[in-house]
Amino acid sequence: MKFTEGMWKIRGGIQINWMSHVERVISTDDDSASLLLARLTRGRGDTLNSGTLNAKITSPVEGITAVKFSHFQGEDEIGPEFPINVSSKPKVTIKNDAAKNLKYVSGNLNLDVNTTPNALAFNYTDDKGKRLTGHSFHSIAFVNDSTTEKTNWADGIYAQKDTYILLELDLAVHEKIYGLGERFGPFTKNGQTVEVWNEDGGTSSELAYKNIPFYISSRGYGVFINHPGKVMLEIQSERTTRVNIVVKGESLEYMIIAGPTPKDILNRYTYLTGRPSLPPAWSYGLWLTTSFTTNYSEQTVTGFLDGFKERNIPLSVFHFDCFWMKSYQWCDFEFDSENFPDPKAYLGRLKDRDLKSCVWINPYIGQASPLFAEGKKNGYFVMRADTPRPTVWQWDEWQAGMALVDFTNPKACEWFSNHLKRLMDMGVDAFKTDFGERIPFDPKIIKYYDNSDTEKMHNFYTYIYNKTVFETMQAHGKPGCLFARSATAGGQQFPVHWGGDCESTFEAMAETLRGGLSLALSGFAFWAHDIGGFEGLPEPALYKRWVQFGSLGSHTRLHGSSSYRVPWIYDEKDYPGEAEACSKVLRESVKRKFALMPYILRAALEAKEKGTPMMRPMLMEFGETDMNVWNLDTQYMLGSDLLVAPVFSRDGEVSFYVPKSSSGGKKGRWVSFFHDRGFGKVYEEGNWYTEKHGFDTLPLLVRPGAAIPYNPSIATPDGDYLRGLQVLVNGPLSEGKKVEIVEPSDVEKVSKTVTISKDLTAAGLNVQVVDLSELVDN
Repeated sequence: MKFTEGMWKIRGGIQINWMSHVERVISTDDDSASLLLARLTRGRGDTLNSGTLNAKITSPVEGITAVKFSHFQGEDEIGPEFPINVSSKPKVTIKNDAAKNLKYVSGNLNLDVNTTPNALAFNYTDDKGKRLTGHSFHSIAFVNDSTTEKTNWADGIYAQKDTYILLELDLAVHEKIYGLGERFGPFTKNGQTVEVWNEDGGTSSELAYKNIPFYISSRGYGVFINHPGKVMLEIQSERTTRVNIVVKGESLEYMIIAGPTPKDILNRYTYLTGRPSLPPAWSYGLWLTTSFTTNYSEQTVTGFLDGFKERNIPLSVFHFDCFWMKSYQWCDFEFDSENFPDPKAYLGRLKDRDLKSCVWINPYIGQASPLFAEGKKNGYFVMRADTPRPTVWQWDEWQAGMALVDFTNPKACEWFSNHLKRLMDMGVDAFKTDFGERIPFDPKIIKYYDNSDTEKMHNFYTYIYNKTVFETMQAHGKPGCLFARSATAGGQQFPVHWGGDCESTFEAMAETLRGGLSLALSGFAFWAHDIGGFEGLPEPALYKRWVQFGSLGSHTRLHGSSSYRVPWIYDEKDYPGEAEACSKVLRESVKRKFALMPYILRAALEAKEKGTPMMRPMLMEFGETDMNVWNLDTQYMLGSDLLVAPVFSRDGEVSFYVPKSSSGGKKGRWVSFFHDRGFGKVYEEGNWYTEKHGFDTLPLLVRPGAAIPYNPSIATPDGDYLRGLQVLVNGPLSEGKKVEIVEPSDVEKVSKTVTISKDLTAAGLNVQVVDLSELVDN
């Protein structure tokens, strides 16, 4: 939100009350400090008719410093608030020279506040003295806005004004900003205006399903804005040397998170807001859906499953999208009896095929649903605040007359959960928790059971929605496994998430990757997307390229809107030979992913341990050794050792950059994973390459010194990883490497460890060591 017009003018009706002076250090104790900030103060007269801000400095976790700025404190703050994990005793030191400086140190993060009269400044530095960011001249303020309906000028000096807190954090030369959720626009956020406000806008817009008030800086720090409501940011888009953060209200807390690396920042951030949970091993297999508005029945589904079996394409999960229920009755949690006369028996037949099942749900109850009257009677819905009699809030924007389940009501949560338990008893293994973004927020219109702040609940609703479903599954003895579209901070604890509604174009495929990489830098480890695109029928080339891309990530799902995504959708007349060609690419891509499952599950465990995502922007692995990677958004690392460059062109041409993997000038050599398919060559670090790939390959490179567990005999994602296990090595190794094998039946447990020595012999397990560097063309 912009309050200024250039450097000199302020928008009409806006009054910016800049804090320029520390009036006093109110208090300090073992781990916190409080200051009173004021406007320019030349004498006692300046203390009259002038507002102040209180600044409370704390450290929830070592290496994280939180500052809460408050204007009026007379109103009790009501939730929701983000659940925060706080250390019992973070290591903090405070030095206070009240006339000059307050120094607050938490771990490797230092905050110096200039307390000299009329010289207010905040400076955040690392433990080596490098300035990370801070507040310089005129960068902390509360703002009065008299241009809204709240202001009645006839009230004179008593006229009310809207209040905003404005905090401007300095940016250095070359500094870049990343994250802020799953955003599909430019990967680097500099120059953008961003509103942290969940909306159902598709992937080709500035709106986002997953807005996370957290960003990472290339300078070695992160910023978490601890506010679940609307947060407005101007990132070098109002002040070209600052990130401006604005919220409407009387207080705002941010937390500066120390690095120095992106991995370090995410480690601290996900400790603070919650580590990603681990999906079960079976969930990494191929998911097939009915698609959205297509006509399907039991016979349709069975035909799909037979088609996959005939073509030897491994399938792990079948998903029933919206119309597993009768139209207008979403959600009633009942299979449409016309298309599925005996759903429990049918789900049992899917189990006989070794398939898991997933069903679509959302938090809305249509008026035609038999559950609507029950929910209304028992007070399970969000209610209207503007009617004399109890009235359910309703609208027609999705389901006719739909109501919104009120998850702030424990009994409503139990009611909702009981319907999910009934489905799990029938054989359902997972839930696609769609929507969660279309949440009304006007306090004059709606109210929650617990009287939550309605504006804050707009974003936070998705947290309690997905948490309810996830914990219901766990309590019922199922591993928590969602396919969620919306999220806010902390939502990474309830995987998996997917990218939402994208178009069926190469451009949409690229924007999908940008969104996933931004989400990865926002603490989310497990992510998928609609292979082939959601809207439209993908051309065969796009389908095959998207299949390759979608199989080299955490989760893999075929899904569309008005057309199926089975590979034989291309009829022989219009697309001669494409049904088999698409089937071949899908079959090979899924089997390749299965072979990499030992590697994938170990990368997943790292996400649980440290918050490091599975799909990693190049800057996450090489930001310290190669400045060139900070702008790359058309390639990524899968885990730490595999570089993936999806092909975003019809003719197979692709350009990608091979990063410098170590400092000190020594360059390693990357090798192609496809050493047996015409791409058996090495790649020199620090160079761009342009190649042309058929549909049986893509740029998939192995990092120098990598040791990748690999098993081409794996037939299912939760199969036997040890029988036939290989270790792919890009030698030489400078030292021995430990390769840990995760137990697929217990994804939090390392069951075996093999050590590969410098001479490429294995100890601890009987495995075949394959030196890829010896197989490529030198």
